[in-house]
Amino acid sequence: MNAYQEIEKIIPDFEPITLEEMKDIRLMNRTDMKYVVAISSLVELLRLSLQDYRLQEVDGERNIAYHTVYYDTPDQKMYLAHQNGRKTREKIRFRTYVSSNLSFFEVKNKNNHGRTNKKRIKIAEEEKNNFLFSDETREFLKKHAWYSPEELTPQIENRFKRLTLVNRGLTERLTIDTDLHFHNLHNDLERDLKGLAVIELKRDGRTASPMHDLLMRMHIHTSGFSKYAMGYALTDSHIKQNLFKERLRKLIKLSDKPY
Repeated sequence: MNAYQEIEKIIPDFEPITLEEMKDIRLMNRTDMKYVVAISSLVELLRLSLQDYRLQEVDGERNIAYHTVYYDTPDQKMYLAHQNGRKTREKIRFRTYVSSNLSFFEVKNKNNHGRTNKKRIKIAEEEKNNFLFSDETREFLKKHAWYSPEELTPQIENRFKRLTLVNRGLTERLTIDTDLHFHNLHNDLERDLKGLAVIELKRDGRTASPMHDLLMRMHIHTSGFSKYAMGYALTDSHIKQNLFKERLRKLIKLSDKPY
């Protein structure tokens, strides 16, 4: 049995939590931390989390498939802002929840204090599939984004599956992304990172965190990971990636481990 099969076997053992119940989560003093782990380590992490965490369930589904298309300028200003270490950054994307076929257009802005502000609107699936902006989306961009619709082109698409864990005290939320696949829409190159998982822990900084303690015990340390930036760097060797080289080396080594 490989690690993915073990994860599917563990998932039903979690007590479910609904979207309605998750509305009660109030992270007033929120801290966000990301971790990248081998799939084999994720199996152990999930087993040790069963007593303290519940797993989000939507329409009977728990390991939920996502599809995202990222936009940028033709000279990749948003990617380069990340690569050059700028604290103030923006991401613009279409995101689809595959099983429900719900799609959203999202603008994420990060300020120089590390705080992220996300705005989104619901869109029709064909708008994303055709890489077109409707009048509503254009107005949304003009209101919330730093870039105009005329400056933007589709750059990278990715697919992954996500588990969302919530602690019983409703003071933290944990997303776990696996089965990552990237497709560069300019050169048509593709890359998988199937041997690893990306974990993001959002918690109330004032309260104890069973997951944080567990990650520390397993010697899993924080590691920055942007799906857009990493996807681009992995599928285009010609783009500037000095800041990412060591991180990319570790990601590739981790993802190449047997699972």
